[in-house]
Order: sequence, then C-alpha cells, then structure tokens
Amino acid sequence: MCLILIVEDEQRVVAFVDKGLRRNGFRTRVAIDGEQALQELRSQPFDLIILDLGLPKVDGWAILQELQRLGNQGPVIVVTAEIDVRDAVLQTGAHDYLAKPFRFQDLLTSIQAALSL
Repeated sequence: MCLILIVEDEQRVVAFVDKGLRRNGFRTRVAIDGEQALQELRSQPFDLIILDLGLPKVDGWAILQELQRLGNQGPVIVVTAEIDVRDAVLQTGAHDYLAKPFRFQDLLTSIQAALSL
C-alpha cells in the first residue's frame, strides 16, 4: 500500500485530499507547513508527495530544492494557486502540476500515472 505525504496548509484542501486518498486505498501523512514537511521527508521515504508551494515557515520551492538534494524520494505532484509556474515547477523535477481548485479525479489520475513510472 502506497504512502503519500500531503504537504498543504489549507485545512479544507487537506481534508478533501486525505479523505479521497484513503477511500482509494492509500496511506497518508499530512504536514501543514514546510518545516513539518522537511521533518517527515527526513524521517521516512514516501511513495509520492503532494506539495503546495505557498506554505508557512518554509515554502514549497525550498522543499523542492531539498528533495533534489535528498534524492531517492517518490514523485512530486505540485498543487498550487500560483499562476504561471507550471514550467518552473516541472523544471525542478516534479512529476506534475495541478492548479487550484482542482477535481479530485484529476489528482487521482496524476497519482496513478506517477506511481506507474
């Protein structure tokens, strides 16, 4: 069973994604800010990371840089309200980018594609 880290500071988005993933058979962990995300990433490997860019304490861009440094982490799907960052996000090595608001089915499709690599 895949373990997914959800890095998101908006509680409604966390609840929406977490509930949907669990219903689809995934195990999840949640980090509500960048510092907590980095602690989680250093403590255990994840099969996939769902990452918001606009986080308190440490932003998602810094987390993407740290993931590159750590290496050997699962694919990253960036979900953000920031516009015009798709190319920059994909250049960091992220697997996919979804603009908020997004449909859960679109996220699930992206996750399935990322995990089939």
